[in-house]
Amino acid sequence: MTRKPVKHVHLSVLPPAGKVRVAAPQGMPLDTIRLFLVSKLGWIRSQQRKFQTQERETPREFLGKESHYLWGKRHLLEITYADAAPAVGLTPRKLMLQVRPGADPQRCEEVINGWYRQQVRDALPALLAKWEPLLQVRANRVFVQRMKTKWGSCTPGSAYVRLNTDLAKKPPECLEYILVHELVHLLEPTHNERFVALMDLYLPNWRHLKRQLNRLPVRHETWDY
Repeated sequence: MTRKPVKHVHLSVLPPAGKVRVAAPQGMPLDTIRLFLVSKLGWIRSQQRKFQTQERETPREFLGKESHYLWGKRHLLEITYADAAPAVGLTPRKLMLQVRPGADPQRCEEVINGWYRQQVRDALPALLAKWEPLLQVRANRVFVQRMKTKWGSCTPGSAYVRLNTDLAKKPPECLEYILVHELVHLLEPTHNERFVALMDLYLPNWRHLKRQLNRLPVRHETWDY
């Protein structure tokens, strides 16, 4: 548990093992915090069960015919070697990776991760043009980066939004849901009733999209907190 200059207790259950993280107001008595946590035990356990049963991607070895995904569709990896800049191409069935001779799996992963990041960046202008006017908000900056415990985050004070590179692997409606979720935080920073009401108003099927995203495999790796 940490103490922060916040008005309310912030409770998170983090993947993959379901570690509980609590941020509490600096002057709140411990007994009050304990009562709050007891009241949330059912929700905490349900979140932990979800993480324990969520499917994991198999570790990627970056070998020929290995499965990789773009916007929810499966492609088989085909690697070629050339004394030229690394590049990634796509056909309906193949993800073609060109790397320099001697490139190891780590280098292959770096190239593909950079390509995934660019796929999300390329999808953002149209989504922002759609949703910022609807919500009457504006993100000052949108970052796309590897995120180990979240699909996205928002800092309302600076209007910065961060999105997980791995969203490029999921169906495109998942990226739209996460972006809307974070933009709504510019109107309501917490996940209170007003936040839920705003999500219901602007994206009525958001619960379905959330369930869809949570059912999909997540990256296989060692998570840090």
